[in-house]
Amino acid sequence: MSDASYDVIIVGGGPAGLGAALYSSRDRFRTVILEKMMPGGQIFNTNRIENYPGIARIDGPGLVDQMQKQVESFGTEIKAASEVTDIKRTAGGRLEVSCGKDRYVGRAVVLAPGSSYRKLGVPGEEEFRNAGAGVSYCGTCDGPFFRDREVVAVGGGNTAIEEALHLAKFASKVTLVHRRNEFRADKVLVEELLAKTAEPNGKMTIRYDSVVTAIQGEGKVQSVRLRNVKTGDEEDYPCDGAFIFVGMVPNTDFLKGIVELTDQGFIRCDCAHLRTSLPGVFVAGDCRVGATMQLITAVADGVNAAMMIKQYFRDPQWWKKADAQAGTPFGW
Repeated sequence: MSDASYDVIIVGGGPAGLGAALYSSRDRFRTVILEKMMPGGQIFNTNRIENYPGIARIDGPGLVDQMQKQVESFGTEIKAASEVTDIKRTAGGRLEVSCGKDRYVGRAVVLAPGSSYRKLGVPGEEEFRNAGAGVSYCGTCDGPFFRDREVVAVGGGNTAIEEALHLAKFASKVTLVHRRNEFRADKVLVEELLAKTAEPNGKMTIRYDSVVTAIQGEGKVQSVRLRNVKTGDEEDYPCDGAFIFVGMVPNTDFLKGIVELTDQGFIRCDCAHLRTSLPGVFVAGDCRVGATMQLITAVADGVNAAMMIKQYFRDPQWWKKADAQAGTPFGW
C-alpha cells in the first residue's frame, strides 16, 4: 500500500484529463493523473484528426504524445494502469482516491473517465475500426473522409439523424438503417430527414425494420449484412463505410453512490462551473451531462475545471454559493 498527497487528482488521462492537468500543473499545483489503461482515451484510436484548432492534420497517438509530454514538462505525474475504485472525504476534509491498495489524497478531484461508444457487437466491427478502414462512431469527426463515397449509418435517435444529415454533406449516398418503422427522435429532425430522402437526387434513403448483422470487406469496408427483423430476409448491402450511432456509455460505474448520476450513468453537474454533487469534485468531458462529445470541447472542459479549482482553493465556501449568471450551483 502506498499513500501520496496532491493538490489536484485527475481521474482519466484522455483529452479532458490532459487539458485539466495542463492548466493545473502550470498553476504550480501538484497534479497527478490516474489512468486505468494508458493516456489518450478514445482519441488514441483515431487515425486522422483535422478539426483540432491550430493543427491541420495529426493522428490520435501523435496528438496524445504531444499533450502528454506537455503536461509532464510542467510537473504532472501520470499513473498508468491505475484504476480508481473509490473516492471519499477524509476526516481532515480532503479527498481520498483509492486505486486498489494505493491511495491518493488531494484537495480537489477532476472526474474525466470519458465514455465509450455503444457498439453493435457484430463481426467486422472491431476489425475495420482498428484498421481505420471504414467503421466510425462520429460523423462530425470523420464525415469529410468519405466525400463522394457511399456510407451506411445505423441508429434511430436524435444523434443518428443529425449525424446522417451531416454525412449527406459529403457522401454521395447515405443509407440510414433503423430497426423500427418509426423514429424516436424529435419530430423536427424526422421531418428534415424525410424531406431529404424525398429529394430527387436520391442521396439519402432509409432502411426500416432492419439491422446490421455483419460488416464485411477485404482490408476495408465493402458491404454490410442487413437483416429485416420482420421477414428475416438478409442481403449484402454495398457501401464504403459504416457509421454507428446507437448511443454512448459513460465510464462511470465506479462512481455509483459517490456522485450523482443520471439514469444513463452521466455525471450530473452545474454545467457553468462543472461542480458535481460532492464538494471538491469537478467533472470534465464526455462523461458529464450536456457534453458535446468532441475532442476540443473535452479539452475545454478540462481547462474550465482547472480554472474553477483555483476559485475553490481561494474560497471553499464558493462551492455552495450561487452565481448571479448561472443560477443555483446544483440547479439540475
